[in-house]
Amino acid sequence: MTASTHWTATATAQAVLERGGNAFDAAVAAAFVLHLVEPHLNGPGGDMTAVFATADAPDRPRVLMGQGPAPAGATIDRFRSEGLDLVPGSGALAAAVPGAVDAWLLLLRDHGTWSVADALAFAIGYARDGHPVLERVVQTIASVSGLFRDHWRTSAERWLPDGVVPRAGERIANPVYAGVLEGLVAAADAAAGAGREAQVDAARARWRDVVGRAVEEFVRTPHRHSDGAEHAGVMTAADVEAFSADVEDAVVARFRGYEVAKTGPWGQGPILLQALKILEGLPDERLDPSTAIGAHTVLEALKLALADREAWYGDSDGPLDAESLAHLLSDEYAAQRRALIGEHASREVRPGSPGGRVPSPLPPLRADEDAADAAGIGEPTVAVVPIGAEHVEPVADAGGATRGDTCHIDVVDRWGNVISATPSGGWLQSSPTIPALGFCLGTRLQMTWLDASSPSALVPGRRPRTTLTPTLVLRDGLPVMALGSPGGDQQDQWQLLMLLRVLVGGYSPQQAIDAPALHTTSFPGSFWPRTGTPGGAVVEDRLGDDVVRALEARGHVVTRSGDWSLGRLSAVTRDPGTGLLGAAANPRGAQGYAAGR
Repeated sequence: MTASTHWTATATAQAVLERGGNAFDAAVAAAFVLHLVEPHLNGPGGDMTAVFATADAPDRPRVLMGQGPAPAGATIDRFRSEGLDLVPGSGALAAAVPGAVDAWLLLLRDHGTWSVADALAFAIGYARDGHPVLERVVQTIASVSGLFRDHWRTSAERWLPDGVVPRAGERIANPVYAGVLEGLVAAADAAAGAGREAQVDAARARWRDVVGRAVEEFVRTPHRHSDGAEHAGVMTAADVEAFSADVEDAVVARFRGYEVAKTGPWGQGPILLQALKILEGLPDERLDPSTAIGAHTVLEALKLALADREAWYGDSDGPLDAESLAHLLSDEYAAQRRALIGEHASREVRPGSPGGRVPSPLPPLRADEDAADAAGIGEPTVAVVPIGAEHVEPVADAGGATRGDTCHIDVVDRWGNVISATPSGGWLQSSPTIPALGFCLGTRLQMTWLDASSPSALVPGRRPRTTLTPTLVLRDGLPVMALGSPGGDQQDQWQLLMLLRVLVGGYSPQQAIDAPALHTTSFPGSFWPRTGTPGGAVVEDRLGDDVVRALEARGHVVTRSGDWSLGRLSAVTRDPGTGLLGAAANPRGAQGYAAGR
């Protein structure tokens, strides 16, 4: 079974499974296709994280870490000297080292069965021969076409053929990137006599070499960033060469007899675990997000978890050590935080003190000036405006920035291998296209602060605190569901709704995905310009007028976002007793797709 945010990726993964590949082969092949068919949501210059379990070790959920660190030249002093008080939301100065491609190849090497050539064949075909461009890709290109024409000329050459925005459904290709992928295949084939592992490693080495040299040469030229100024990037070939993806044990917490596995606190994953622990001690009627009391309770629990994210989460050399993380996820700490949920909406960012430790001062919550920004979905870099009644689309600001978002894919195979993966970054609107590569760098460093006291401060070699946060659910040590969603700061918020509805409310995964969604914006956003809305709550109109009025009466600052606008969840399931598999995908935007047999 496969579920993803784009039907072509789902079809690709299913083709691999039908030909005997396992879930990891399928996920790799589909991920490289996602770079092409959802270029406004992810790209080869971006990042990814995944949570997976293998059939031979199902009780040991693992995290595939494809989040690159800050380059050696990315220092607070350097950014301050450029006149910046925040890391920009677009432009190569904000780029972390690309991590996604190396991570996918590592997964293929260690847990897949296919060759590099077979795994990349689908993506090479779409890059070489073309694929129909999505309407939302066209809308994104249109929103930044002025920036491309006036400042990012290499992006104009890539995305504005003959100087015009492509039409939805028009076939577009990327022969330059096809050549890069074919180079990886050639490197792997040249190492054929050394064994499969050496072949994949040869492709990884080729990637680092080709990308590193092209990036260093290109980013030296200053270009427009989201602050409206011209800056050069700081990444070097040595930065790219030094990165290697890795695999680590997942962080696991129990909830109502299930084990939920997430990334460590170098990502935002533990906020879902914290929220579940806070809510676990409450009666079921307080856990239904479709009711007034349930929606209020969920929003307040999320605020508390997100406040701890701001105060404590960061890379491995940050303030949250293993003992402190264990305390954050303990029953005792959850009870203390649960007691803070009152009858009215909190408008404060209230971190706790795990183990008696006092959090560092947090940056002030800078309120959105435009209420529409509070309705933002995904990973916003600017305000958004509603188009029609059911979704929002990107618009550019004076600096040329526009929002990006994320992709997701879940796969489970006949043997019980399962993976939930969230690729992102390297959006076509992130930074100028690198002509020698056919893609651009990401902007994940915008999640760092230019404040050395912050647990997520900008530090060379340290990973930015990513929002990419897939989930694996186990029962009695066996995986039963893999799920995730695009959505930046909202990813774990929407996943929390789904888990509550499935694990407590008895919904099927598809029913839970279809149900009305909501989230809070009452915290500093992870993306430039790092704003929030004190007491903010964004809801789908389908939640109902009575529930919305009740939330407003409790003090929530409610933004209605349309009927089908929040969340792009997908999931796959496996019943350990029968081996029966399932899949579910998001209907919003008519783009996600679930399939299997």
